[in-house]
Amino acid sequence: MAHAIRFHQTGGPEVLRWETVDVGAPAAGEVSVRHHAVGLNYIDTYHRSGLYPVPLPSGLGLEGAGVVEAVGEGVTDFVPGDRVAYAGGPLGAYAEVRNLPAHRVVKLPATLSFEQGAAVMLQGLTAQYLLRRTYRVQPGDTILIHAAAGGVGLIACQWAKALGATVIGTVGSDAKAELARAHGCDHPIVYTRENFTERVREITGGAGVPVVYDSIGKDTFMDSLRCLRPLGMMVLFGAASGPVPPFDLNLLNTMGSLYLTRPGIVAYTAKREDLVAMANELFEVVESGKVRIEINQRYALMDAAQAHRDLEARRTTGSTILLP
Repeated sequence: MAHAIRFHQTGGPEVLRWETVDVGAPAAGEVSVRHHAVGLNYIDTYHRSGLYPVPLPSGLGLEGAGVVEAVGEGVTDFVPGDRVAYAGGPLGAYAEVRNLPAHRVVKLPATLSFEQGAAVMLQGLTAQYLLRRTYRVQPGDTILIHAAAGGVGLIACQWAKALGATVIGTVGSDAKAELARAHGCDHPIVYTRENFTERVREITGGAGVPVVYDSIGKDTFMDSLRCLRPLGMMVLFGAASGPVPPFDLNLLNTMGSLYLTRPGIVAYTAKREDLVAMANELFEVVESGKVRIEINQRYALMDAAQAHRDLEARRTTGSTILLP
């Protein structure tokens, strides 16, 4: 028997329960992983609240790192004792031990700790597809990243800077502005007192940016569109302030024939070869020192509800991990 965080109804952090679960042996095609660390991500709050509906009762969490304890029939890529990490589902990472499909797991390099593995997978793979696939950042680009002091934001700022971009980022306080600046953000904008659209236009000499990476959603969406140059791309990859309401698609035409996409990690990592290639590129950029993984908060796994409260209150920066 093991313990896991589960929820039987949607709602606030109070719906999360620390329960005993029977994990059982891994089925064919599965591996059993004992977690050493589990990642906390904003999408976890969407599943818990019901914004992204899931069948109930349910586990929670999309990424973790640990050691393979057993493998199911047909699994040839892993053996007990392998250090591994994963991201992107299925739900259930908030657990001491779990079984999951072997094709969703990658080997964790010896140069990365379990804490780094749990902290980097979902946020790092997100940064990878945003910067290298959704809109492939080029040297000389000036880009806008919202929530620049968050988990994805700090990774994306560093990575974009290493790619030769000029990085503009929005943050909620002076302290977060300094944190973002220390991680490659050339122009942090404190959105609580500055109009970020006006500042972006000022920084770019009125031209606008070729891409906006927006994980905030409702509160920033329209102003993000106004930051784009003609033929620019709006990349909406989250909804921290709530979902974007329906809007007239003709605005994309009148605002400069803009592109709009709503990417997600599931589609980008659906093929095993894509997942492995993305993870390898991520691990390489971390091992090179160009991207540092900042684990600024640690909670006991059983205290996941408090971690959710702090995350939603924007009291966290960088990455947060849960420790079984």
